[in-house]
Amino acid sequence: MLGKLGKSLAKTMKKLAGMTIVDEEVVKEVIKDIQRALIQADVNIKLVFKLSKSIEERALNEEPPKGVTPKEHIIRIVYEEMVKLVGETAKPLKIDKKPYKILFVGLQGSGKTTTIGKLSRHLQKKGLNAAIVCTDTWRPAAFDQLKQLTQEIKIPVYGEPENQDPLKIAVNGLEKFKDYDVIIFDTAGRHKEEKHLLKEMEQLSTVIRPDETILVIDGTIGQQAREQARAFSNSTPVGSIIVTKLDGSAKGGGALSAVAEIGAPIKFIGTGEKLEDFEVFDPERFISRLLGMGDIRSLLEKAEEIAEEQEVSEETVDAILTGRFALREMKSQFEMMGKMGPLQQVINMIPGLDKLPKNAPDATEEKIEKYITIMDSMTEYELDHPEAIKHSRIKRIARGSGTRNEDVKELLKYYKVTKKAMKGLGRRNRGGPIGQLMKQFLR
Repeated sequence: MLGKLGKSLAKTMKKLAGMTIVDEEVVKEVIKDIQRALIQADVNIKLVFKLSKSIEERALNEEPPKGVTPKEHIIRIVYEEMVKLVGETAKPLKIDKKPYKILFVGLQGSGKTTTIGKLSRHLQKKGLNAAIVCTDTWRPAAFDQLKQLTQEIKIPVYGEPENQDPLKIAVNGLEKFKDYDVIIFDTAGRHKEEKHLLKEMEQLSTVIRPDETILVIDGTIGQQAREQARAFSNSTPVGSIIVTKLDGSAKGGGALSAVAEIGAPIKFIGTGEKLEDFEVFDPERFISRLLGMGDIRSLLEKAEEIAEEQEVSEETVDAILTGRFALREMKSQFEMMGKMGPLQQVINMIPGLDKLPKNAPDATEEKIEKYITIMDSMTEYELDHPEAIKHSRIKRIARGSGTRNEDVKELLKYYKVTKKAMKGLGRRNRGGPIGQLMKQFLR
């Protein structure tokens, strides 16, 4: 997550964890690495130096608690100070009345419309009846985009493409969806300089009387997010913020820290293009993953969601946790990926299991579908004994699946590096609390 920033910080923590002696020189070297990573991520330089000072003072002056090594204590200090940088505590969205009205605002191109689809899906998974009202009369495609986004998940969308009065559309939408748990109102994307659009936003707020106004901010704008949040707050009371496009954004850290600095709670983050690429923002979990320390809570929650929709055998979980991992288990994992997320994303949540090896083939959605087709052409024996798949079997499997020999070889290569990664997980967690919890949730 956050592209280069996550890689740089995780590398620094890994280097620190490997040190045998931790002295003042090491502390200063770690701080320099953190400074470099944060400045490159467009975090405000004053915030960077404030953070650096806090880490240095605590690392050099605090006595580690009993049973904690100096190295472990410094890692903990970095973690705690980084959490403060992005908001300290999670502030979840609380739906406490019916209908709960949410007004969405944001600049053009911020990802607002897509984010509305993501939030409606999130609420649906929580068992809430959500509906959307499109009041955007400036962008003709907005209504159609919302309908297309929510078609598969069956979230109703109300709009009046021929009506140029957003206030009337809002009133009519309120009446239509008055029996729903949550009504989400999409508004026209605007710029802070467009006074007439800001005025329209104020009028909509007066008519709708929202229980929550959510500002959507593009994570790629970095520390400019601070001024953007302030400009919108001057026109309507912004209750919370969603930061989008954090999957690989070079400036995402700058956007998160800038928003947190002005005190506006970040409630969700967008981490990809799909409706499922959406997370409740928890600073502790977020920083834990960013530093390469994993996020077991999120991993288990994802696993629990899958378990509710798809039965997963305890044997499969045991295989994943112990490294007894054949093609059969990988096929099962591929079939779950659409729900649990890409393997690399799952691995990022596991402490100490940072990355798949660099030589691992890229498992795109298209390739995963191809890999499943290839494995469908294998015998039961081959699925359980991949080492038996040699030249003649490769040719037969390729013919049976309508693929090339090279595709089968690529699948086998992916299997080998994945198995190696799973062995790493097994060594760390076999029989431990993580393994037991995963078994409990995936039964």
